[in-house]
Amino acid sequence: MKRKILFLGESYRADAITWMKGLKQFGNFEIITWELQTSNSYRFKRILEYFLSPISIRKIIKKEKPDMVIAERTTSYGFLAAISGSKTIAIAQQGRTDLWPEESVLYPFKKFIQKYAFKKAHLIHAWGPVMAIHMKASGVDMNKVLVLPKGIDLSLFSPSINNSNKIEAIVTRSLMPEYRHDSILKAFGILNQKGIDFSLTIVGDGTRLQFLKDLAKELQIKNKVIFTGRIPNTELPQLLQRSNIYISMPITEGVSASLFEAMACNCYPVVSDIPGNQSWITHRENGQLVEIDNIEMLAEELIWSFENPESRNEAVIRNRKFVEENANYDINMKIISEKYHELLYARFK
Repeated sequence: MKRKILFLGESYRADAITWMKGLKQFGNFEIITWELQTSNSYRFKRILEYFLSPISIRKIIKKEKPDMVIAERTTSYGFLAAISGSKTIAIAQQGRTDLWPEESVLYPFKKFIQKYAFKKAHLIHAWGPVMAIHMKASGVDMNKVLVLPKGIDLSLFSPSINNSNKIEAIVTRSLMPEYRHDSILKAFGILNQKGIDFSLTIVGDGTRLQFLKDLAKELQIKNKVIFTGRIPNTELPQLLQRSNIYISMPITEGVSASLFEAMACNCYPVVSDIPGNQSWITHRENGQLVEIDNIEMLAEELIWSFENPESRNEAVIRNRKFVEENANYDINMKIISEKYHELLYARFK
């Protein structure tokens, strides 16, 4: 009998697509989806829709009769899953804690609903070790936690050799303030002043696009920076394969599929020195860890990485092997799918 899953979350996100696709492919699940329709731009209207959404979700459950409900983000859709009335619930923590921003007036409320979601869920996904640390500190029953990334498609994100005589860097994070693209551009401004040749490809879209284009012009590096805008995920491997350095400077991180994709394509990672990246990167061993917003340090580490090709080449080989062993979509999504079937069998036998 084919099992049916109701997915609560933003179904257009690459992470969500990977999750659902894997469950269909390896678990033979039928997936139906529900998500908030109001844009984040209309904050009050979205909050109102959120508070009314349990009614809509329960109607879908009554009509579609899914075997289980799964949800991303423990402080939003995860809580909706917890109060959905479903007999089987799996939720995923997306960020290091999901309690972000920490200075938000809603922080105590988010903490309360997260605790409730943790309690009600039958399976909790920690896509990486940094998430499990928070769960343990929050008093979660760790027997319910599966620490495993969804993984990436290694047939698409395959390694390539880049023998370029200049820095060919790529950034693949959303153009939002928390990803600090401005610091990256300023670091490349320093490289430009030093007469170091480079190209920088910035992939994606977001609220900071025009600001960043203006900044590149102001720093006099406009002719060396390519803004691709939003592209299909199928085009991303080629861009990574043509690059030799991957840069990501978020101020907070859970588990970054973007980092795994870059590592799989032999891009050398230069990333922010935060717990979510420290789980995978050891400084000057398989990449570089840079203090947030320290543009001088970022510029220095980019120069060091390019002036040490032997160390860089050893690192990319090691990183590809690590991704094959730990973040293989074919293996990991099969394990996740089997866990769901085990959970359903145990709860419905």
